[in-house]
Amino acid sequence: MFEYMGDRISNAIKNIRGMGKITEDNINDAMREIRMALLEADVNYNVVKEFVASVKEKSLGADVGKSLKPDEVFIKIVKDELISLLGGEYEPLSTSEKFEVIMLCGLQGSGKTTTAGKLANILRKKYQRKPLLIAGDIYRPAAITQLQEIGESLNIPVFTEDEKNVLKIVNDGIKYAQENNLDYVIIDTAGRLQIDENLMQELKDIANNISLNEVLLVIDAMMGQDAINVITGFNEALNLTGCILTKMDGDTKGGVALSLRHLTNVPIKFVGDSEKLDGLSEFYPTRMAERILDMGDILSIAEKVEGIISEDDAKEQAKKMQRGTFDLEDFLTTFKQIKKLGPLENIIKMLPQARSMGLNNVSINPKDMAHIEAIILSMTPYERKHPEILKATRKQRIAQGSGRSVEEVNRLLKQFEAMKDMMKMMSNGKMKMPF
Repeated sequence: MFEYMGDRISNAIKNIRGMGKITEDNINDAMREIRMALLEADVNYNVVKEFVASVKEKSLGADVGKSLKPDEVFIKIVKDELISLLGGEYEPLSTSEKFEVIMLCGLQGSGKTTTAGKLANILRKKYQRKPLLIAGDIYRPAAITQLQEIGESLNIPVFTEDEKNVLKIVNDGIKYAQENNLDYVIIDTAGRLQIDENLMQELKDIANNISLNEVLLVIDAMMGQDAINVITGFNEALNLTGCILTKMDGDTKGGVALSLRHLTNVPIKFVGDSEKLDGLSEFYPTRMAERILDMGDILSIAEKVEGIISEDDAKEQAKKMQRGTFDLEDFLTTFKQIKKLGPLENIIKMLPQARSMGLNNVSINPKDMAHIEAIILSMTPYERKHPEILKATRKQRIAQGSGRSVEEVNRLLKQFEAMKDMMKMMSNGKMKMPF
């Protein structure tokens, strides 16, 4: 998502580097490149036109002082305009009341049912809520079964009823939640192939008769500009409080995210970034703009790490790295914690300058990670603490025990030593980070 567009914008900004000041002549080429990058990413034409005009106007009026270079001023203006385009301020999900009800709606195939499960997972983990999923899609037989399977895998209750009146199902589900000390209800509604009046009336009936804290539209980001018409149609009927963009980890160009808020005034609240049930992230315009510009998303990495690696553990590991006493036992502990964060390549992509360093296309085979773990586990605790004692005989035993080759054992030890040296240099401030 956004990689090609982000690279084009970054290259345009690089061309200003070394210039003495910002002039109309030296930013015209950059603005032309940015315009093409946005249009090719399927951003609405009028949105692109406004964005480019605003960036150009602010750039030519910018006061470039001694402390900032022209390209630094220009990139800040581009970043600020991207943030504004994406919605400006972070719009959180409603979680302040003791008992809350939200309704999900959307077209068929947008990933609504899976998103309901992902959302329940976030509410339980991050906000310590006790959610209930209500199966309100009575038209697609597999929808109820799918929601039940998702609920079972997450250990989250699902309310179903053999009833043809969806409003009654919802009312009975809310009553069930209140009676069973559940405090957050998520209603999964029927998807539709298009904005159908009959099914839309069903959603209106729920909205008019149930006190809803949120009405969220789940929409496939790969729809492109058609998504704007869908959002507008649903918003006119239901007064949406937000939307969730799914399949942002796919081949989508991302243009809908840059057009959506500006054209509909409906905030993006979440994005689906993987098919797994933890693959839903809250949407922060500032973080997204920084990722587009290859500035990384350290705050999102920190949020993923939070709850998996304690602050005390992190500080202790940092001290060991600084002292040069970080051993294979520590590495194994950290390695196991990192595995819980999900696919490692997704974390690497959030690092600053990941694209410029070619890290955005890194593919990490889960088998390779399993092999590393097997090799370390085949060592004795003393060997992990003192890898310097690992000579030929010990390495042969470790290779045999892990089912790997001696060459792989040697490669791991070399990589570990190189990593340890680099960490020590970074901790001591002797090595500059590449950003």
